[in-house]
Amino acid sequence: MSKTGAQRAVILVGHGGVPKDFPREDVMKLKRLEGQRRASGAPPSAEELELDQRMRHWPRTPATDPYQVGLESLAAHLRPLLGGALFAIAYNEFCAPTLEEAAEKLIKEGAQSILVVSSMATPGGSHSEIEIPETIEHLRVRYPETSFRYAWPFDLDLIAGLLAEHVRRFEEPPW
Repeated sequence: MSKTGAQRAVILVGHGGVPKDFPREDVMKLKRLEGQRRASGAPPSAEELELDQRMRHWPRTPATDPYQVGLESLAAHLRPLLGGALFAIAYNEFCAPTLEEAAEKLIKEGAQSILVVSSMATPGGSHSEIEIPETIEHLRVRYPETSFRYAWPFDLDLIAGLLAEHVRRFEEPPW
């Protein structure tokens, strides 16, 4: 699409899951390295970056990463409701693409305004309240010609209404 025909974009960010067949010793090593980095305030080590990339690009199937399948299913239901906006999925951790990679792809496709929405709707989570906003700020600096907005926080009355309706569908007899 041309720049004028594809100005709007949406990125759905999910948590991401560790593939079931990824070596457990590497998962533990990655978590240890992340913990050390956070405690020291140092940038990620080469070893941490390599392990992170290896995990994110690990081959996945529905059996080894049911979370990815679930987010892709949610995305398939969301996409047609977005009025033709460009659309991408991103993962906060463990899986590719990253939020940065998804934004770069959409910008190359002509996106001039990107709205980021998280599938993690509960207040208080570090991913939704700290990490995603930090990444968006980094993207704003890197791509000043592109508008970035974050659809956060969720309206808790809307979330509660959604959950109440869902509960009603499972109650016997229906409420």
